[in-house]
Amino acid sequence: MLDDQVGYLLRLAGQRHAAIFQAHTVQGLTPTQFSTLVRLAENGPCSQNQLGRLAAMDIATIKGVVDRLRQRGFVRTAPSADDRRRHIVSLTDEGARALDRMIPAGRVITEETLAPLKPPERRNLIKLLRKLG
Repeated sequence: MLDDQVGYLLRLAGQRHAAIFQAHTVQGLTPTQFSTLVRLAENGPCSQNQLGRLAAMDIATIKGVVDRLRQRGFVRTAPSADDRRRHIVSLTDEGARALDRMIPAGRVITEETLAPLKPPERRNLIKLLRKLG
């Protein structure tokens, strides 16, 4: 019965992916840190709240991720010119270099995660996961 529960199966798949990610990560980036850097590279500087929405993280989570990335020198924050209460997050040169090293690893991670599936199954899984997200 448990083997037919979607939550259980998603958790197993998530654990498998997390182990693969950890084996290939560059500079100890976590999946949430990697996602944050990718979204910054794709969208440019943005508010911390907007970045959280782009990376699918709640306010508390993105704050912690940004704090850790800032401590590592991968991002910088500055008060917004429009609203001093809002912080604008931007990628540093160091963050861009870390991301450049991580992007190829991300492709390997995806490939290994999906390795048990045939190409049509991979495409279907990605399509279905996008529908669920």
